[in-house]
Amino acid sequence: MLARREWIHGWLLLTPALILLFAFTHYPAVTTVWDSFFSTPRGQRPATFVGLDNYEFLLADSTFWQVLSNNLWYALVTIPVSIALALIMALWVDGKLRGRGFVRMAYFAPTVLPLIAVANIWLFFYTPGFGLIDQVRGVFGLPEVNWLGNPDLVLGSVIVVAIWKEAGFFMIFYLAALQAIPPSLREAASIEGAGRWTYFRRVTFPLLMPTTLFVSVNAVINSFRLVDHIFVMTEGGPDNASSLLLFYIYETAFQFWDTAYAATLTVVLLILLSVLAIGQFFLVDRRVHYR
Repeated sequence: MLARREWIHGWLLLTPALILLFAFTHYPAVTTVWDSFFSTPRGQRPATFVGLDNYEFLLADSTFWQVLSNNLWYALVTIPVSIALALIMALWVDGKLRGRGFVRMAYFAPTVLPLIAVANIWLFFYTPGFGLIDQVRGVFGLPEVNWLGNPDLVLGSVIVVAIWKEAGFFMIFYLAALQAIPPSLREAASIEGAGRWTYFRRVTFPLLMPTTLFVSVNAVINSFRLVDHIFVMTEGGPDNASSLLLFYIYETAFQFWDTAYAATLTVVLLILLSVLAIGQFFLVDRRVHYR
């Protein structure tokens, strides 16, 4: 009887969180999948069942494939670079360093800035002729560059902003994990004659794997949910060279008002994120050492 009462009490405590989870996560996901099989209602014309027509249109949509390619390149660069940079910064500020508190604050500062503010700051950096980057280049006699107007440079320019924004955020998790490693392990390793690189490779990095898994999952999610920077800096241009998948969904739903096709694109995004997340847990979780 006591066990049953505790079971009921536990579920009652979980109920508010479960209601919010289903209301704002699971229910919208299910309705999005359902809407992808219907046409977009317009005026007095209600939505009609069209089956897989939206998905057939997606497969023939050249803009979708360009945007998906942009997003994959964006993810392939931002995820490993931001994680590696975060780990390097965490190792740097975890050691004995003058002004360590100031350096930590400087690394973390981009994270607390609003996304719109970050985009406007970098707009100033990238402005041709007047921006900070071209001003520095002008000192060395280099020509002006239209960083956000050149199709070959715009995606790389957005990637730099994302890495600058995210690396400090991931650094905090690595720093917390480093400070949780017992100092006795370092002392034992030094007694055995292990160098810094050996200690990092054999002791530190394996103990950081749970944090790496957590950070990598967040990095994957972040790489497919960027809208603010694109909206302020490039609006997906020039010629969709900087458009990413979530921004294309936003354009389709709220500018072109094709909600059915936007739902179809969202389903593809959900499937892609699910596959990547499951793959990460299967591949990385085997190397994670939990204590």
